[in-house]
Formats: sequence, structure tokens, C-alpha cells
Amino acid sequence: MELELRNIHKSFGDKKVLEGISFHTTAGTAFGLLGRNGAGKTTTIRILMDVFPSNSGEVLIDGKPIDYHAVGIGYLPEERGLYPKKKIFDQLIYFAQLKGMNHSNAAKAVDYWLNRLGMAEYRNKRLDTLSKGNQQKIQLITALAHNPQIVILDEPFSGLDPVNAMLLKDVVKEEIAKGKIVLFSSHQMNYIEEFCDKIAILNSGRIVLQGDLHEIKRNYSRDRLLVCSENKAQILADLGSCCTENSDGSLMVQMASADAKQDMMKKLTETYDIDSIQVFEPSLNDIFVEYAGTQE
Repeated sequence: MELELRNIHKSFGDKKVLEGISFHTTAGTAFGLLGRNGAGKTTTIRILMDVFPSNSGEVLIDGKPIDYHAVGIGYLPEERGLYPKKKIFDQLIYFAQLKGMNHSNAAKAVDYWLNRLGMAEYRNKRLDTLSKGNQQKIQLITALAHNPQIVILDEPFSGLDPVNAMLLKDVVKEEIAKGKIVLFSSHQMNYIEEFCDKIAILNSGRIVLQGDLHEIKRNYSRDRLLVCSENKAQILADLGSCCTENSDGSLMVQMASADAKQDMMKKLTETYDIDSIQVFEPSLNDIFVEYAGTQE
């Protein structure tokens, strides 16, 4: 299954919010939709979910307009939307039935996910008696219980401690392995790097960069080396202005060109006690700041 957004435009009154958004992703992969607050991510997601229509453009599944009665979508919103005073099990059943499940199948699915996420003991508790992290896991169940083909996760790791974050990572990997389309929207770039093969960065309602994340990194100029050494003081002194120290104590060596890579590596390893040396690739955070750092 392939999901495609094609040339989506959206305005609210005179304000243009999206201007020609296009991207596609396939089953069994995760796609990162990135941008600063106000860049258009939430509007894009709402159009994808048919919360409101675009002014123009299409949402397609396998090249045809999406049939929302046939394609299930699970959504974990950044702003949580459950009922704090209601019993957890009852409202999870309610949300699953809203997605088309009968009561029996909904109960089985909810019990499975309560157990999978270590939340079975809370099934008859009120939501407001749970910690923020556990409330997040209950919200996640509303996105997954009906077994949707498309899973949209908006800041999914917000409020989770490291143990629960690891549990959620395992669940996301399982959903991808099941052949789901997983769409991430997050400011936590380390998670995007871990899961997403492809990304799109929005800035002021336009996609300013998209593609395979590995290829995006490879296309950056490879004219810098990242070096770790106990001899860093000597290296800094010998190389002068072309070598700087990073905040973590590693060294960044700027070369005249990428073609000088092998010669510089050989020189460094033969002259100094080098612990590690590699071509510097920007992190997704570096790329994000470059392309989304300023908005019109």
C-alpha cells in the first residue's frame, strides 16, 4: 500500500497555510513529517485524516482517492483527548467502537493492548489517577486497538520515562513490521533518525527538503573529519585554524576538499594516537535547524 499526498493547498480566509504539499510513503516504513510550530504539520495531518478538506490537491492510496471507510487510520495526538473521569476500559471500548469494531472484538483488542503495554491493572481505574506517562500509553491504545493500516504519531514520546520510551519503540517497530504505514511528527530528532527512512521538512507551509534520510546526509559536503584522540592539544596546535574542538571533546578537522579525505586520515593516524576517525555527517537536528530554523 502506498499513501500519497499530492499538491495539497489549504487556506483559512486570506492566510495560506499549505502551499503545494506533496509526499508519499509505503507500507512497512516510517515517514517523518517535520517542522517548527506553525509550519503546517498539524494542518497536513488533519487533511490526511479528513478532519477538514483541502482547498485543492488529493490524498491517494495506491494512486486512487482514499476511501476512509476502507482504510483505517490510528492517531496519537500531541494534545491528549481522553476523558479524565471515566474508567479506562470503558472509554477504550467506546473509541474502538467509534472506529467500527463490535463490542466483543473491541474488548479483546483493548485487553491485548492493556497487557502489551503493562496497563492491565489499571483497566477499571479512572484516567486521571494515572501518571502522565501512563495516560500517554492509554492514548496510544486508542490509536492502535482497531488495527489501522495507517498510524499517525504526533510527539509520541512526550512525557515518557526511558523504560516506557523503550516499550513504545518496540511497539512502533512491531507496527512497521506488520506492514503498517507509520507517520511521525516530532521535535525529538533522535527518534525520527531511529525509525524513519524518509523525511519531509515543512517551512511556512511548503516542503523545503524531503527524501531518503541517509541520502540527504550523504549529499552533504564530506570535507570534514570527526576525530577522537588523547593528543587533541597537539593536533589543535599543529593543524591551526582548520581544526576546532567540539563541546564533547572531539575534534572537527576542515579539509580543503572531500578529495583530501584519504590523505588527511593517513596523516592523522600515522602522526598521532587516534582513537577514532570518520567523515562527519550532519545529524538530523543539524539539518532541521538549517532548513526549518527561520520561517517567513
